[in-house]
Amino acid sequence: MPACLSSFATPCSAYGVYVSGSYAYVADGDSGLQVIDISDPSNPEIIASVDTPGYAEDIYVSDSYAYVADTSSLHVIDISDPSSPEIVGSIDTPGVVLSVYVSGSYAYVGDLGLGLQVIDISTPSNPVIRGYVDIPGLAKGVY
Repeated sequence: MPACLSSFATPCSAYGVYVSGSYAYVADGDSGLQVIDISDPSNPEIIASVDTPGYAEDIYVSDSYAYVADTSSLHVIDISDPSSPEIVGSIDTPGVVLSVYVSGSYAYVGDLGLGLQVIDISTPSNPVIRGYVDIPGLAKGVY
């Protein structure tokens, strides 16, 4: 039976969480990205943060990068050293970025009201929108 080992309050509101190894990466609203060391599950602690310019809604981690859906932008954050994350690239989208999923060299972004944006992230410091799919309704989640 699952049991709660501990809980942890972030500075704002945890909207998205991605666990990789001994770290939980949290899209934390107005507080941006929070990096939490979870190597001791009964005693998690924030070891670093990056204040993104907007409102962090979702996160995806791939290799040494965290991709943060942050209101009107997608931010690429180098997490090769989790204790010292750094924004290395960003791209604005025409809508409101609420979700992100990464596969290979592309980030797929749910752009509220404007469908799915396809972003080339092969050069993390220079992400480029390669296309979009207009969908009816609101694009809130991507997988």
